[in-house]
Amino acid sequence: MLLHELAVCRIRVPYPFQWGAPSFDAGEAFAMMMASFVALVECYSIISTNFVPVQCHDQSTGAFIAVSRYASATPMPPSILSRGVGWQGVAILLSGLFGTVNGSSVSVENAGLLALTRVGSRRVVQISAGFMIFFSILGKFGAVFASIPAPIIAALYCLFFAYVGAGGLSFLQFCNLNSFRTKFILGFSVFMGLSVPQYFNEYTAINGYGPVHTGARWFNDIVNVPLSSEAFVAGCLAYFLDNTLHRKDSAIRKDRGKHWWDKFRSFKGDSRSEEFYSLPFNLNKYFPSV
Repeated sequence: MLLHELAVCRIRVPYPFQWGAPSFDAGEAFAMMMASFVALVECYSIISTNFVPVQCHDQSTGAFIAVSRYASATPMPPSILSRGVGWQGVAILLSGLFGTVNGSSVSVENAGLLALTRVGSRRVVQISAGFMIFFSILGKFGAVFASIPAPIIAALYCLFFAYVGAGGLSFLQFCNLNSFRTKFILGFSVFMGLSVPQYFNEYTAINGYGPVHTGARWFNDIVNVPLSSEAFVAGCLAYFLDNTLHRKDSAIRKDRGKHWWDKFRSFKGDSRSEEFYSLPFNLNKYFPSV
């Protein structure tokens, strides 16, 4: 039966604007921008502060950092991180033109898979991308993988997300955990990151809408969505406290672990950056890193 279904499968090639002309709504655009900002903070808090490591879901920033760590590469220079996010933005634009609805995103599961298999070759990613393009054109082949039982997928996620979460926790080694300042920021931000979103989520579950409930739905989403995210609240609070409490004290910089990252703020700060982060096909000539 399966062979018969594969024999009659149809090839469907996507094309731009197949669902009609795009529409624009300013309110919804601002709400989506806030949701994207929440997604950015959820993963960016891994690298911006040493106090709140979080487990990322489908956001790119934290996945980039986790991949570089599990691939035994040097810490990512800011220009490399910006380059990756920028190209993902181009991919999201193309996804919108082709009407994919969900856009393009980095798979954090693959970051966990890299940690599990210890295979960090670009060739593997390129071959996998070819398979994904093939399966998207021939839907019956993709259906074979979609039929994998959910418990098996859940078991794999337990391993993949565990590795990604551990990658975030490992950044605590760079700060001084014996410092009372560090302990306060870590404990207070984590506690508030659990408490405030819990209130917002329970309020929404009971009343059907969030604590901020006005006539403008887009404004409600801008306020309620960020404050319903544990990682967003904890990450922003930790970032604020880490950059304000006794910041000018000379000993604080060492407690924060910032001196560990000075060498990698520039692409040319470490000779190994060329090996790990140079683009293939001599594309660095057109997209140089700083």
